[in-house]
Amino acid sequence: MRVFDFDHAIVREPGRSVVNGLRSDLSVVPSYEGILREHRAYVAALRTAGLEVDVLPPLEQFPDSMFVEDPALVFPEGAILLSPGAPSRLGERDEMRGVLHRHFGRVLELEPDEFADGGDVLVTPQTVFIGLSKRTSRAGAEALCAKLTELGRNARIAETPGTILHFKTASALLGEGTSVATRAMVQSGVLADFEVLPTPDGEEGAANLLRVNDVVLIGDCYPRTAELLARRGFTVHPLPIREVAKLDAGLSCMSLRWAKLG
Repeated sequence: MRVFDFDHAIVREPGRSVVNGLRSDLSVVPSYEGILREHRAYVAALRTAGLEVDVLPPLEQFPDSMFVEDPALVFPEGAILLSPGAPSRLGERDEMRGVLHRHFGRVLELEPDEFADGGDVLVTPQTVFIGLSKRTSRAGAEALCAKLTELGRNARIAETPGTILHFKTASALLGEGTSVATRAMVQSGVLADFEVLPTPDGEEGAANLLRVNDVVLIGDCYPRTAELLARRGFTVHPLPIREVAKLDAGLSCMSLRWAKLG
């Protein structure tokens, strides 16, 4: 089974409070209606790719809760409940506990002060990269390494370039030996064991794409990257993401994806 082969996903529909979500540019206000449309197109794309999708209800008290990948990680072997590094998001872990136990027989948990965001975790065939960032502390990364070892996964802590919010803001897995990354991530040398396709200048946001089975989901505002991937033989599915991008977010963080064992 390839690490991007999935048959199940968990998503959470955005609440109206999503317009108050965390973002670097507070002068840019996203549209709730626009985010809802983009989220529903995303869910439809997951289903078209062959996934059964569990859609959770909105959580108005947590504006960023549609980004379900930050408070949790999931694998065929089990799930890990994380501790998001942004204080306003820490309560999201309690809201995720029940659904994880519904889907997984084994759910491990970080301690509340062991901060790690799922957006800093890149799963590859040999290694699970954990990027240090403003949202993932070294203590959190080390604790996560230990939990991943319990699930039978190898983990590696990596330095994320300082200008990048999350490790996966700037990198994604395309194939078992191929990735896409921004030039800053390429220059860091973290992905030296992979064939890395750099994003074209001005399309750095395209690095947060998502490989799901045999389809690559990518923002429709990155046409040069989409063309580059199509030339390399990938099946590309562009999705609207302009409103979601205003929250410093992309495609990977809006779902938890896994393949059931057996």
